[in-house]
Amino acid sequence: MHRTLVVGGGIGGLATALGIARSGRQVHVLERADALVEIGAGLQVGPNASRALDELGILDDIRPRAVFPRRGVMRDARSGKVLTTLDLSSFDHRYGYPYIVLHRGDLLEALVRHCAANDLVTVETGRHVTSATVSPGQARVKCADGAEYETSALIAADGLHSTLRKHVIQDDVVPSGYAAYRGTLPIDEVPTEIDDDAVVLWVAPGLHLMQYPVRGGAVYNQVAVVRTDLAAESLDAAFAETCPQVRTAVAAIGRDRSWPMFDRTPASTWIRGCLLLVGDAAHPMLQYLGQGACQALEDAVELERQFRAHHADVGEAFAAFQRARMPRTHRCQTSARPWGSSGTPTTR
Repeated sequence: MHRTLVVGGGIGGLATALGIARSGRQVHVLERADALVEIGAGLQVGPNASRALDELGILDDIRPRAVFPRRGVMRDARSGKVLTTLDLSSFDHRYGYPYIVLHRGDLLEALVRHCAANDLVTVETGRHVTSATVSPGQARVKCADGAEYETSALIAADGLHSTLRKHVIQDDVVPSGYAAYRGTLPIDEVPTEIDDDAVVLWVAPGLHLMQYPVRGGAVYNQVAVVRTDLAAESLDAAFAETCPQVRTAVAAIGRDRSWPMFDRTPASTWIRGCLLLVGDAAHPMLQYLGQGACQALEDAVELERQFRAHHADVGEAFAAFQRARMPRTHRCQTSARPWGSSGTPTTR
């Protein structure tokens, strides 16, 4: 019997495990993949998430690999004209914490190190949870290889397509009609002029391109997002009417994989018995506000806070967590949706 069982070993799952362990509670993590790795590349970390990283004790660890851009620049993807700029350097003074961009893998590595250094955290990889039985005081999960685990506190951090969510609420993912193509290049191999001190967003109807440096400025992250019907022929065709700098940048992004973008309608509850949903399993949101991972990190901090306050009472800790977090995440989910059709989105 594990005192706490977390299903999912991504950024949200490991942050959750670390937060719970910091409250003094033993936690075991089950990860489906054979290794703790992150799919994707760049990640925007707003001041709210920088604060969460500091509260989890890992902000200083990621600083050497992070980039602290001074400006956000929005440009017309067709004409190349600068539409507006945002002073990002003021965020530290205004909000108490900086705006950061970094590689998702660098954040995950920091979380892995901190979890490994905490005697209350254990992690197993290659454990694909396929089913669960849940009651008020106990849950049992079963893995694809037949392994079973029992716990008095089960936490689902298994993402947008969560296996465990159906035990709490019956719903389906909602397609946005957009897909993302992501890629990174060594900074000296980027084929266009770049601004290494800015996050640059190129926008046009039905598409946009986000660019920024990561890994201490050694790597350039690019994300092309396009309406799926526009990309039906090819990504290059979708961006054919954009300016030369955008077309050249998009040509350097790989086509071997794309990420269709989904969210879910905000749930009425994240709790069933001793099962709690967190992160994208609880409140998946479109990426336009750059808050998906940020809200998962906030979840981890809040769960630590509630386990400290209600250490022996899992039910009250879960209920207090939901009361504290649900209004904020609902607002993020619903606020992100209209930006996909506004022509002025942001993206990871």
